[in-house]
Amino acid sequence: MRYLITFVFVAALAQPTMAADVWPSWRGPAGNGTAPADDYPTSWSAEENVAWKVDLPGAAGSTPAVWNDLIVLTSPRDGKNFVIAYNMSGEQQWATPLGDERPGKHRKGSGSNPSPVTDGERVYVYFKSGDFAALDFEGNVLWHHNLQDKYGEDTLWWDLGTSPVLTNQHVVVACQQTGPSYVAAFDPATGDVAWKVDRNLGAPSEAAQSYSTPVVTQHDGREIIVVLGADHVTAHDAADGKLLWKVSGMNPEGNEYFRSIASPVVEGDLVIAPYARGNTLTAIRLGGSGDVTKSHTVWAHDEGELSADVPTPAAQDGRVYICDDKGTVSCLDVDTGRVIAQRQLPKNRNAYSASPLLAGEHLYLTREDGTTFVLKAGDELEIVSENPLDEFTVATPAFVDGRILLRTFDRLWCIGG
Repeated sequence: MRYLITFVFVAALAQPTMAADVWPSWRGPAGNGTAPADDYPTSWSAEENVAWKVDLPGAAGSTPAVWNDLIVLTSPRDGKNFVIAYNMSGEQQWATPLGDERPGKHRKGSGSNPSPVTDGERVYVYFKSGDFAALDFEGNVLWHHNLQDKYGEDTLWWDLGTSPVLTNQHVVVACQQTGPSYVAAFDPATGDVAWKVDRNLGAPSEAAQSYSTPVVTQHDGREIIVVLGADHVTAHDAADGKLLWKVSGMNPEGNEYFRSIASPVVEGDLVIAPYARGNTLTAIRLGGSGDVTKSHTVWAHDEGELSADVPTPAAQDGRVYICDDKGTVSCLDVDTGRVIAQRQLPKNRNAYSASPLLAGEHLYLTREDGTTFVLKAGDELEIVSENPLDEFTVATPAFVDGRILLRTFDRLWCIGG
């Protein structure tokens, strides 16, 4: 198997040239919903421009992680959690069980909604059952914990959604729920706990619960982890978990049901945070210490038309792209929050759960019926194509080496190539 010399994922935090044949996490090599430079398909259907498709053993919403020729995804099978690997020709390489499946409660949920992440040496996976593990590229389990046995039962009202993330030193999981909540870092090679910090912020009822995934970034020479949920944005030192700063006041009226699903995105020195079930969007400048709510909040929209409840924004080149759950797409200037362009995608009864992705000059948005709209990114958001698959889809696609991997509840599709 061919490996890259450069450690692409961690290096991507500093925004170097990204390799085109890796997709190490659900938001791509840079963690911001952008694909490496390449030509990607803009037109396909269930019969046209499909390189291959494979049936999956169970329904789930996790995005595949890809490293060169290896595609890894999570799925339920016969009452168990499974990690399954394919090659780039769609041939299954291995399948490894990891604990008993805890099925989803919601029609969009499953026990396998968190996406895997890889550093090119190991693959790290996390399941609703609490099973958290590292595997090598042959499918062997290197270490395995159950975080609920270790730190307490899941008290989320719905289905676990947060995915593990990688820092320069650790693999990190955030647990935000009603009751004890925490951020914890583990040694990638051994699974030993490197640090664990409480994150109990007093949010009321369901507002204390979050399904979002942390973001790892760099600021002033320090690696930090940004976490959204429980009515706050917090930043932690990636080396030891120490709380560096926080922004509060994201739920000034104490709404009990402001659980958060969409994750933040970092562009330049700003964190863009969707919140309040898609009713607010807040830009926060990185840096400072303590409560920086007043000093570091740069702009905010609270009219409910420029944010998203489920899809996480994509950001690049000073712009942030947002698709709300009903298919309203917005392009904003990151520094000012000014709306550059906005467009309503064709409506039907299906919503949007997959997050938008930027690939070259195009923006890709996948609806829950498996239809992907391709738009011209920029000032007009012109619709280039509408590409139906007619399969229920909540997973965000992966873009690898000129091909698109689209995971539906039924199948894994490889588009183009």
